[in-house]
Amino acid sequence: MSVTSLIDTALDRSVVLGYGWPGLLLRKALPDWPDGPERMDGKVVLVTGAGSGVGLASAVGFAKLGASVRVLGRNGKRAEEAAALTREQAGDDVDVRPVVCDVSSLAALRDFTTRFLEQEDRLDVLVNNAGVMPGERQYSVDGVELTFATHVLAPWVLIEELTPLLARSAPSVVINVTSGGQYGQQLPAGDPESEETPYSPKKFYARTKRAQLVVTEQWAERLHDQGVHVHAMHPGWADTKGVRQWLPVFRAVTRPIIRSPEQGADTIVWLGTASEATESDGLFWHDRRPRPTTYPIGAGGDSDEVRGELWEYVSSLAHGERPEGAFSGGH
Repeated sequence: MSVTSLIDTALDRSVVLGYGWPGLLLRKALPDWPDGPERMDGKVVLVTGAGSGVGLASAVGFAKLGASVRVLGRNGKRAEEAAALTREQAGDDVDVRPVVCDVSSLAALRDFTTRFLEQEDRLDVLVNNAGVMPGERQYSVDGVELTFATHVLAPWVLIEELTPLLARSAPSVVINVTSGGQYGQQLPAGDPESEETPYSPKKFYARTKRAQLVVTEQWAERLHDQGVHVHAMHPGWADTKGVRQWLPVFRAVTRPIIRSPEQGADTIVWLGTASEATESDGLFWHDRRPRPTTYPIGAGGDSDEVRGELWEYVSSLAHGERPEGAFSGGH
């Protein structure tokens, strides 16, 4: 292992330095820091959760590179605000358009993807960034636990429904924005929506991000032959609206080293243009390098059986069916 790889790995294992801004700055100073991002003129990018934080920073980054960006908001007001903020930060001459969808709703997702397929000729990059961390257990309009509906089911549906556009634009990239917190969780066997687990905002957030990572790997296998490359990434510890709202104590403790949204979004924007993203599939990225999906000190990996159960469960939900039996997650 080279000296630069040793430094990079040490930063990653330290967590505190690697996930904060010092890790990003140190890695940028290493001689093998990847080049880019490149220009994206003529390409179309869709970013969910684009109203603030890492999502907004990603939209701005893509727009500055010349991409035509679609910023998705939960309602018209949020989408318009996201578009206005993106233009304000990226420049008036950028092509940024608001699109509307409550991603926790299957009906809204179907309506949105139908309209998007009718209105768009291509989709080069899809960024699934929308996230929630409710203070108590909540359910979507479809009766699905809300963090699961937002972090797992919504990206699944968007990928499935938008594959025709992504394949038409191949090589294209899907980027699922997950969390380093996933290292501390395993998939709950027989209980994908964690109905048998007492609700904990942090635990459910991390657990559904773990599920999102597993689904990323599964989609990558299925879409490789169509030229659609599916990856996950985590932004490290970034100072976002969600962190300020949901994790005020964490933000206070990490404030000296917490990243800006732009620093958190660096790898997202880079992956949208990098050859590394289209020459590989199903990887978990942080600071422009693929990372292990499990660590010995973490919760460990998931069995093939549980991974397969998760795929079948999400697929059934996406197609309007709630599975019966032990792996139902019903409530």
